[in-house]
Order: sequence, then C-alpha cells, then structure tokens
Amino acid sequence: MEFLLDGFRAVTWQQGVMYLVGFALIYLAIQKDYEPALLLPMGFGAILVNLPSSGVLNQMVEGIGESQGIIQWLFETTIEASEALPLLLFIGIGAMIDFGPLLSNPKMLLFGAAAQFGIFFTMVAAVLLGFDLADAASIGIIGAADGPTSILVSQVLHSSYVGPIAVAAYSYMALVPIIQPFAIKLVTTKKERRIRMPYNPKNVSRTLRICFPILVTIIAGFIAPMSVSLVGFLMFGNLLRECGCLDRLSETAQNTLANLITLLLGITISFSMRADQFVNPDTLKIMLLGLVAFVFDSIAGVMFAKLLNLFSKNKINPMIGAAGISAFPMSGRVVHKMGLAEDKGNFLLMHSIGVNVSGQIASVIAGGLILNFFMK
Repeated sequence: MEFLLDGFRAVTWQQGVMYLVGFALIYLAIQKDYEPALLLPMGFGAILVNLPSSGVLNQMVEGIGESQGIIQWLFETTIEASEALPLLLFIGIGAMIDFGPLLSNPKMLLFGAAAQFGIFFTMVAAVLLGFDLADAASIGIIGAADGPTSILVSQVLHSSYVGPIAVAAYSYMALVPIIQPFAIKLVTTKKERRIRMPYNPKNVSRTLRICFPILVTIIAGFIAPMSVSLVGFLMFGNLLRECGCLDRLSETAQNTLANLITLLLGITISFSMRADQFVNPDTLKIMLLGLVAFVFDSIAGVMFAKLLNLFSKNKINPMIGAAGISAFPMSGRVVHKMGLAEDKGNFLLMHSIGVNVSGQIASVIAGGLILNFFMK
C-alpha cells in the first residue's frame, strides 16, 4: 500500500487542477455532446499526462535509461516535427465540403473575409496584455473557430501555449450554438433578423467544381506561400469529392480518416496540457481572448452584411455574415435556426452554408498569411 500512498503524495495541486479540467472536458463530450470526438480524447489525455511519472511521457528508468512515452512520441513526431495530424485532418474536412452554394453565389467569399476581423483585433489585444507577437498571432486564430488551423499555427510559430489554444479553439467550436446567437442579437434588430432572402441557385458545372480547388490552391500559393499546406490539403480533399472517380476514397476521407485523425489529434495534443505548462494566469487570459476573437469575428461578419445593405437593393439578412467563421456546418445551421425562430418561413440555410464554406477558405488563408508574415 505504501507505493499507492507515494503516488498520491507525488500529485501537485496543479496536477489536481488538470484532473478537474480533464473530467470537465469528458463531461462536456459525453453529457452535453460538445465535440465528443475531440474533447473526450483531450480530456482523457489531460489526465494521462498529469499522472506522476506517467508512462505516456518520456522517463528515465533506472537500469534501462530513457523510456519513450507514446503521447510524447506522437506529439513530437506528428505535430512538432511535421504538423502531419492537423494537415491530414484537412483532407477529411475538404472531402466533406460542398462548394456548390458558394460557387453559385461567389460574393459570399466577401463575408468569409470580413469574419476574420476578430483574429487581428485579438492579436492587438493580446500584445497589449503582454504576449509576444507570435503568441498573440496564435491566440488570435482561435477566433476562426478552426481547431486544426489553431494548432498548426501555434506549433509552427513555437508558441508556449499550444495546449490552452487548442482547448479554447475546440471548446468555442462546440459552443457555437450558445455564443453566436448572443453575438448576433447584440448587433441586429428583430426586423433585420426577419429579412427573407430568396434562393435562386445557378447551375454549377462539374468542370467548375473540379477546377475550383486547384485554382484556389494556386492563387493562395502566390499570395501566401506558407498557406499552401493548409489550403492545399483542404482543397485536395475537396478534389477527391468532386472528381467523380474516387468515391470510395472520398467516403474514406470523410469518415474513417477524419474520425481516426481527430481521435489521435485529441489525445496527442494533450501532451501540451501538462500542469507545469497549462496551470498559470496566462491560460485564463487566452480563454478570454479566444472568446473575444470568436465574438468579434461573428459581429464583424454581421456588420459587413449591414454595410452592404446600405448600397444593395436586395437586402441581405445580416445574420448570415456571422456564419463566415470556420465552424462548418454548425455556424450555418445556427443562423438558419435563428431565422426560423424569427419567421417560420425564413429559410436561410443555403445562404448561411455558402458563407460558412467561404469561412473555411478564409480561415486557412488567414492562418497562412500569418505564417507567411512570421516566417519571412
């Protein structure tokens, strides 16, 4: 029994806090169904890496030497050395996305661009709070509600806060149905939320659907070369979907690949949730700044739609601008449900999904632009 008592005595209060964080993430995943594929492995991983002398981390074993821990090895190999897991996940995400609503109404791209404002606003706020510029940029990306991009940018920029940034990004993605209605109602009137938008889709040819991901990758490569890995893997996944000759691979990317990579990414990123790195005042600042970024991204999209309405004959329901973040398809669905709540005949789904898809593109390009700026 003495060895059990020794184990309990070795637990620090910071590790105790991380056990609570782990239990909270597991609770949100199971009980509330908030991003369970990611929050569950992150929560369990947070407990694993904070057990005293945990075997999932590298250890010096007497008489043997260094013993390599599986979670530390996964982190150093698939995230730190290559960013492989976040990038491979983009293939699955790209295969899930139908760019049809966006291609039938290309001006929706403008909403995706406008909804990235919160990223850059939060970067400034983070610098003013004492974070260095690289950490501030990594924190700002949380506002895009794009977990893989947040992890990749923070890792490439060697941020000291990969763990808190990942937790914030995925937590706010899961809380889209709670946070976005609040943000939208802050800056819209009931009359604006009741604006109806007829949907008259243009026919999108198969040739255009195939050419689109290729052209976007090339253009992004010229504008921001560092975005090629982000944009390229996303668009490659979409090309699998649209080419018409690799249906089985497309289905595998959407389901098996995406689910497996999400599972591995969640438990691997828990390496950066060790108590000595996670439990500090900066973590609370990051969670708060991430919320600010997310709310301001949503508000910026809404305000851009209201600006367009000043010059447009056919009025736009400003709520669709909030869907310009990367949380696909949750944000598009939230906007649609809000429209129905105001007016049962107000169907905004295809408009909001088109904007949501543009947010996917805009967020990875924004991440690439930030990397391009810092990696020069």
